[in-house]
Amino acid sequence: MANHHPEETEAVFPVEPVQIFFKPLAHFLHVEAASGIVLICCALLALIVANSPWSDSYRAFWSTPIGIEIGSYALKHSLKHWINDGLMVIFFFVIGLEVKREMVLGELGEFSRAALPVAAAVGGMVVPAAVYLMMEQGQVAQRGWGIPMATDIAFVVGCMALLGPRIPAGLRVMLLSLAIVDDIGAILVIALGYTAAVQYQWLTLGIVGTLLVLLMQRVGARSRAVYTIIGIIIWIGFHESGIHATIAGVILGLLTPARAYLSVDFAQKLNERAGRLFHGEDWERQPARVAKVIKHRWTTTETVSPLAYLIYVLHPWVAFVIMPLFALANAGVPIALSDVTSHVALAVMLGLVVGKPVGIVLFSWLAKSFGLAGMPEGVGWRHLVGGGFLAGIGFTMALFISELALQNEDLRSAKVGVLMGSILSAVIGMTLLSTGKVISETAEG
Repeated sequence: MANHHPEETEAVFPVEPVQIFFKPLAHFLHVEAASGIVLICCALLALIVANSPWSDSYRAFWSTPIGIEIGSYALKHSLKHWINDGLMVIFFFVIGLEVKREMVLGELGEFSRAALPVAAAVGGMVVPAAVYLMMEQGQVAQRGWGIPMATDIAFVVGCMALLGPRIPAGLRVMLLSLAIVDDIGAILVIALGYTAAVQYQWLTLGIVGTLLVLLMQRVGARSRAVYTIIGIIIWIGFHESGIHATIAGVILGLLTPARAYLSVDFAQKLNERAGRLFHGEDWERQPARVAKVIKHRWTTTETVSPLAYLIYVLHPWVAFVIMPLFALANAGVPIALSDVTSHVALAVMLGLVVGKPVGIVLFSWLAKSFGLAGMPEGVGWRHLVGGGFLAGIGFTMALFISELALQNEDLRSAKVGVLMGSILSAVIGMTLLSTGKVISETAEG
């Protein structure tokens, strides 16, 4: 069978004027580093507006109440709450998908490859939390110990993209794996450390919905619409139970199958049958044509795992819609000198700028010393220190946990600490890594 290049296949389809705009846009949306750029722009915009004469209008906009009422049941919250507890569920769903992918198909699937990033991630969570607690012991704000623990993968990927070939391939893989383990830790922190009083009747609804998903998978149900409806029910159950609703997204992500329903052999046979499908005897009859197209579309989709399909489809929405909206709603904090020098801001900054690299390097050294892990090829201790500072960029998850943990002045100071600490971590990390030699593609291979 002749091989066709993508360009030859695309030439078959009619070219519309709108593609002149949308084709480059589609390419941009699938460039991982681009999401960090958009996130930075949205965070800066929120900061500028929050410190401008329009600050009151900014806060009032995100406080706009939105909701629905069905009989005696009302679900009404502010626009900011819907972003943090609604849209961010999709963000956590994608995190769940990525964790599942790494555990089944990636670096976390084998102990020999997972040992170093897991050890580094544990150190990068424990030490920053300890630094924060040491500074806030006995204070009301000690509840924010989870703030400096997480790494923002979008910003880390963006920084690595800017450094280009100065980043060893092994360091890229390690930092991405570390960030996945970091996300698991942040999820556990949210679930265990920041859960209010539990409403068990609503929690039961969430658990029953989860069991229903497992049952549907067991009997071979494939309808995405049905799974989506049940997912919304699970979200309502967790949201109303007092356990943070984003945990529902993680659970659903982890339950998503990582294997395709139809095999590669079937996909090859499908390509051979495609021509006959469009030249069948009943093709001219409209109802038969629609039925065949629907069946063909279903079968082609099922040759890709639900996990891979959903990551590919949802990633642009998460990276370029949900996370920017989260930044616009949460990064806008009025900055005063008293906030920059407050004990809460300093605790967060030290946790990110000092605790992160120290924890990552220390626990990596311990794992190597005890023979549990080895350094990736081409990665030295200087690279690991630089990567440790990059891991101190804790923007999205750190702001998220700040909203859960603190209030009023402490919340404002913590956000300032997150922003300042993330900027310092990025600058120091990129400075250290940029002094390295450019690594050629041949050397990487």
